[in-house]
Amino acid sequence: MHKVVPERAANYSLKIIIAKVIIVVLYAVGLVGLSIPEYQDWFLSLTPVQLLVSLVLILLFHRGWTDAFPIFAAAAFWIGFVAELIGIHTGYLFGDYVYGPTLGPMLWEVPIIIGVNWFILAYLTGSVFRNVENDYYAALLGAVAMTCLDYIMEPVAVALDFWYWKFDVIPVGNYIGWFGVAFLIHLIFRKANFEKYNPLSLIMLLCMIFFFAILNFTVL
Repeated sequence: MHKVVPERAANYSLKIIIAKVIIVVLYAVGLVGLSIPEYQDWFLSLTPVQLLVSLVLILLFHRGWTDAFPIFAAAAFWIGFVAELIGIHTGYLFGDYVYGPTLGPMLWEVPIIIGVNWFILAYLTGSVFRNVENDYYAALLGAVAMTCLDYIMEPVAVALDFWYWKFDVIPVGNYIGWFGVAFLIHLIFRKANFEKYNPLSLIMLLCMIFFFAILNFTVL
């Protein structure tokens, strides 16, 4: 009986290692592919797939499967999606922009996958700051982290046809809007009663940061 628990722990640890390797390889291959002009279009078409694979890995190693988790996940998806809808059709929240074809199928001119992206970013940054005791301070840190990631991501996203800004200028209001929406989602994350730790959160977030940071030098 006593051998069962260590064996399970060892198997789980091995699965975590394999998942981390998959994440690093996933983003490394994507980085190389997008940096080579001859293969860029093909790798761009796989962008939604990369996000969905990231989502599946997150959910596989998520520990807090309480009733509150799907509520948070749905809230993150729809708050992000509706915010983008408002932005696209009114110019409020983020500024004047339109989406390109890279992110796949759209609903009301907004890629459906963008809601998944809001969930992933909020979940990863929220998990990283999970040990901060004050909910509002943790939400603040998470929102700042997401806004900083958006700052790194914006030039790459424009260059790779994710979206386009009016007059090719990224407005300051975009980052203010990002911060506001991210802060709201992070507050829900903090208030929702589920386990916030995920062993893949930090490595996936770091891979995303390096992914877009390096692309700033290779595709611009």
